[in-house]
Amino acid sequence: MFKYKNVIIFFLIIFIFSSCKFQKILKSTDYELKFEKAKEYYQEKDYIKATQLFDELLTIYKGSSKAEEVNYYYAECYYGNRDFILAGYYLKRFANMFPNSEHAEQCLYQSAKCFYYDSPNYKLEQTNTYKAIQEFQLFINKYPKSNRIDTCNNMIDKLRDKLEIKSYYNSKLYYELGDYKAAIIALKNAIKDFPDTKFREEILFYIFESSFLYAKNSIIKKKKERYIKALDEYYVFIDEFANSKFLKKAEGNFDAAVKKIEYY
Repeated sequence: MFKYKNVIIFFLIIFIFSSCKFQKILKSTDYELKFEKAKEYYQEKDYIKATQLFDELLTIYKGSSKAEEVNYYYAECYYGNRDFILAGYYLKRFANMFPNSEHAEQCLYQSAKCFYYDSPNYKLEQTNTYKAIQEFQLFINKYPKSNRIDTCNNMIDKLRDKLEIKSYYNSKLYYELGDYKAAIIALKNAIKDFPDTKFREEILFYIFESSFLYAKNSIIKKKKERYIKALDEYYVFIDEFANSKFLKKAEGNFDAAVKKIEYY
């Protein structure tokens, strides 16, 4: 127990000493010392302390030969600390401020990745997902021969896959809520936006199903016209997926629609 307390006291002393040392550096007017210490903190991955020092040095070295290096480390500190909102901003700013820098390509790429990392679950609002795709495309256009192109394309594919999933489930939600007219529109838009979607079979089926139920729940004078439209959607579906897992249900509703057309 005594040894354990000694260890705690030892590390507490080190922490206090380190904090005092940092405060002394922070208050110093020796900017060369601050610059070197900031880089040391960065190398040690103590990004919070490094950021505080580089933050002051941005103004001190603005327009000087050290401006590029200070801005680079400053942006990288936010990236290393996983503060992707600020990192994305400062990394892109660096790439724009110093387009000829050896770090410009890396920073623009990392800036796009910040939006990728901030892209939320498909159930949530997808502004950052669209922004990430836009930023990766910007990088590809600017550095078409970069060895990072394949990685960018893979990330774009993952982001688009997320948007595709969201589009499908959002449009299907109208069907589940019983708003069949809205479901038809949303499902057709999903196909339009993602013609090669992995959900194509499901979407075409739910378009037919929604059309059938929309007709079924219509006023009498609209039923025949809407059942005929439902049959058109059935033929579109069955033409592509003749052996669909939804075939039995689709055929049952098709037969029911035909009978209703004959009746009305």
